[in-house]
Amino acid sequence: MRAGHRLQAAARVRIVGCRGAQRAFSLGCQVEIDSIDPFLEYFEKIRGRTLRVIRCIPPDKLEWSYQPGKFTLGDLVRHLAAIERYMYAENAQFKPSRYPGHGKELADGYENVLAFLNRAHQESVEIFRKLSREDLKKKCLTPEGTPITLWKWLRAMVEHEVCLHRRSTG
Repeated sequence: MRAGHRLQAAARVRIVGCRGAQRAFSLGCQVEIDSIDPFLEYFEKIRGRTLRVIRCIPPDKLEWSYQPGKFTLGDLVRHLAAIERYMYAENAQFKPSRYPGHGKELADGYENVLAFLNRAHQESVEIFRKLSREDLKKKCLTPEGTPITLWKWLRAMVEHEVCLHRRSTG
């Protein structure tokens, strides 16, 4: 597929310099999101992969870490939930981040952590679904106060989640 062509697959994105939408996010290609519904369909596929990885965590290993002071597996899941809902989704509403961290106070125990992840994701998708094409072109502020086009901020959210896949699968 030629650079710049619109694709039906993945997220109705324009991909510059890559072949196929499936690999675009992982290859560092330029991806532009111009419509929220197809993007959300793509994001749900990514979340499905994330959930398959998370379901491989034995419940008794949820708070295991490879080294003291490092994120536990549960911390990673809570971080993913909290950052999606309280940073990306808040910023997508042109509000400041409310990221609360990743500690057990957010959710403790295997079932509670999964419920927190699912609830945070559902709330985020409800927020994202309200975004118009015009909203996607507006600037929001990152937690550091840096302006960024909203569609780029949403792309960063997907990239963040994909990075967790790489960390969890070696």
